[in-house]
Amino acid sequence: MLHILTMAIVAGIFGKGRKREGEYIDLSEYGSRGEEGEAEMYIRVAELQKYEDVKDFMEHVYNGNILILDLEPLSYDDMELERTTNELKRVVKDIGGDIAGLGRNLIIVTPEKIKIDRRKMRAPF
Repeated sequence: MLHILTMAIVAGIFGKGRKREGEYIDLSEYGSRGEEGEAEMYIRVAELQKYEDVKDFMEHVYNGNILILDLEPLSYDDMELERTTNELKRVVKDIGGDIAGLGRNLIIVTPEKIKIDRRKMRAPF
């Protein structure tokens, strides 16, 4: 069920019906169909505004959650972007997680024991 929900969210964010800049996707329509309550793990979507935000967001990864980080605000300052991505890579290495790019300005960060398969899947699975 988590896989289906994850795929629906990713399809909504990166799918063919991509929204124009300035529009937002209402993720509530992809809500859980099972019992409501606490989950063991969450997929968090965040926007990094500055290098100093890394520590706060990485707390979510330390707690076992997956982060999808939007680095677009940093993309205008190459040095700040490189510094931030290097710090993310260092922290991910320390905790035994994984990190990968999802397009130009998005990065996915996973906690330990969760690895990212970088091969692009095509139907049929």
